[in-house]
Amino acid sequence: MTAETDTQTTTVYRVTGMTCGHCEGAVTAEISALPGVTSVKAVAATGEVTVVSAAPLTEDEVRAAVDEAGYELAGTV
Repeated sequence: MTAETDTQTTTVYRVTGMTCGHCEGAVTAEISALPGVTSVKAVAATGEVTVVSAAPLTEDEVRAAVDEAGYELAGTV
């Protein structure tokens, strides 16, 4: 799911493999480092990661960040 406003884009991704707060922190840290990202909320219980950015991100950018954290991007919700 992607929602765009005049100034920000919010996208919800599905990430597999997250099981705890440490997992959420690792995914959040890697995605937060992407240019233009203003907010990340990862929830291990649902596997959902909500990303707010100044402009839309490519799936490849997000996939690389999630891979770096040690998890797998399953796509958008």
